[in-house]
Amino acid sequence: MQAEETPGVLTNVSENVRRFRTAAGLSQVALADRAGVSRRTVVKLEAGEANISLTGLDHLADALGVTFVDLVAAPAAPRADIREVAWRGERKGSLAVLLASVPASREAQLWAWTLEPGERYDAEPDPVGWSEMLLVSEGALRVELESGATELRPGEHLAFPSSQIYAYANTGHTRARFVRVVVS
Repeated sequence: MQAEETPGVLTNVSENVRRFRTAAGLSQVALADRAGVSRRTVVKLEAGEANISLTGLDHLADALGVTFVDLVAAPAAPRADIREVAWRGERKGSLAVLLASVPASREAQLWAWTLEPGERYDAEPDPVGWSEMLLVSEGALRVELESGATELRPGEHLAFPSSQIYAYANTGHTRARFVRVVVS
């Protein structure tokens, strides 16, 4: 992460590390020791001034008994729509955006889907605890859930529990392509 380019995520990390460390009853030194980082790194993180790798954040999350997402997302952010830039590269345009997160206990499946115009997929409900995350790369995708329908365009995503009747539909005139992640 580069501090000058990711102020939102640095603020989140700062607040979350301090909050989780305090709740765990750990000093900054104790957290640093558990995570294998320097005390200075923890101090700077809590001050919102640190530049830490994604791996470093993983180690801090493990040491605090929380997830990576718990550290980088705004505390009140819905996990289905996070949208935090968590990494920026050296070249303009190189970045990693955490879009969404869902709980997992058994497995995650990554699927590449293509629906031609007029095509539809009607799904049966999965067991409780299963979720899906979709990211559209081409065309438009209509996702029909029990709570209503959503139209997704390229670059848009949706995360939802799949323990309900749902469907994917291409109601447009061009091919729709999307990535589907199934998590149980």
